[in-house]
Amino acid sequence: MDNQLTDKELNALVSLLDDTDQEIKAHVRGKIISLGNDVIPFLENKWESSFNPEVQKEIEELVHELQINLLRKRLLNWKNSEEQELLEGLWIINTYLYPELEFEQLNAVMQQIYFNVWTNFKNEFSVYDKIKLINNVLFNDLKFSANTKNFHSPGNSMIRTVLETKKGNPISLCSVYLLVARKLGLPVYGVNLPNLFVLTYQAGKFKFYINAFNKGLIFTRQDINNYLEHLKLEPKSSYFEPCENIDIIRRTLRNLVFAFEKIGEVDKAEEIKSLMEIIDKD
Repeated sequence: MDNQLTDKELNALVSLLDDTDQEIKAHVRGKIISLGNDVIPFLENKWESSFNPEVQKEIEELVHELQINLLRKRLLNWKNSEEQELLEGLWIINTYLYPELEFEQLNAVMQQIYFNVWTNFKNEFSVYDKIKLINNVLFNDLKFSANTKNFHSPGNSMIRTVLETKKGNPISLCSVYLLVARKLGLPVYGVNLPNLFVLTYQAGKFKFYINAFNKGLIFTRQDINNYLEHLKLEPKSSYFEPCENIDIIRRTLRNLVFAFEKIGEVDKAEEIKSLMEIIDKD
């Protein structure tokens, strides 16, 4: 924490949070925010020991603002990084609802899932047998499945929730699948279809699609054509070709905006839109 402020000075600042003078209050808030995330544990202790609901509410808002500032910073760094590592991007989004969650915790769960597949995996398997094996472990052994009951729940876009409940939406289930397949060295990529996110396996003469929302169902380019025809949409190359990790993060954020709007959490939807602006900015 900033060495210039002692606990006594911080206590004095926090005690001014319910000041009726808006100018003083704004100054105090600005000063606390400028201290950065190191001040959060202090604020949380103050919240617990305070009996003033007004001060508690101010502290909650301050902590949230500090946390979302950190999230924005991390997201910008992720966007500017060369790798744009998928799990890291998903973890950053996850810290919107679970600010305490460490990347290592998520990574450890994903490693275990990968290990479950890898122990049964043989390089001499045919391409389709490799995909069948992933399908079998993810959807039969580990019981990952489509969250059709609560399709619009924000939790479906939170990788931590998806890994805990084993239920998700098309893009979160595809993300889990993709992370496993890539770690196995398979040429599997995301594909941005309208209203549905799927995967594609592309190498040499092999080119087919995988629907993780439907237990890893394998389908063809013609099936995508039929799907687009059904939606009365013109085929675009992006509906058939691999997308980048940043597209997966963008779509995950878009799903979150929709989910929060659906349950009437307008403020949260607006905050997620501000995160999308970071991703969309050139």
